[in-house]
Amino acid sequence: MNDQSSLGISRRGLLGLFAASAIAAAPTYPKAAGFLRGGGDIRRLKMYSPRTGEKIDMIYWIEGDYIKDAVKELTWFMRDWRTNDVKHIDLRTIDIMAASHNLLEVNEPYMLLSGYRSPKTNAMLRSRSGGVAKNSLHLKGQAADLRLASRSVSQMARAAASCRAGGVGRYSGSNFVHMDCGPVRSWGR
Repeated sequence: MNDQSSLGISRRGLLGLFAASAIAAAPTYPKAAGFLRGGGDIRRLKMYSPRTGEKIDMIYWIEGDYIKDAVKELTWFMRDWRTNDVKHIDLRTIDIMAASHNLLEVNEPYMLLSGYRSPKTNAMLRSRSGGVAKNSLHLKGQAADLRLASRSVSQMARAAASCRAGGVGRYSGSNFVHMDCGPVRSWGR
């Protein structure tokens, strides 16, 4: 039996078109982590750490399911690089980061400045700067400080804020954006 129709479209190609149209017509739920606006059906996160020299390019979610080993690797990557302490990174934060990156339409990886922070690291940073919260969401594995060379702080912050799923801090003087999965709010310039 011939797998081609008289129009030259294979059954596989036709099924692909139906699947693509079904996905495009699916509703989005901006508050639900599994359906985060801009997240996509395959979620990928690309980052590098200037502190450790590590790089990651990871598909961590496919069609509604988190990939356990990928999430574990992301959690290790986002550890406190000063102490090597690890805390599970909240999946909502990872989703916000990935959706923001996707909305920015860049291929460049994020530069991760800070993910999880141990209490010791947070206390040290607080002693050096007034901009570090005592009960920072970094302590809970719910925040990340990120930079992109090809996008401004303002562009990154707008993308993150458009997800309507957490906090967005603009730190133009230090050239980074804070993203977290806490209450929806924004601050900074």
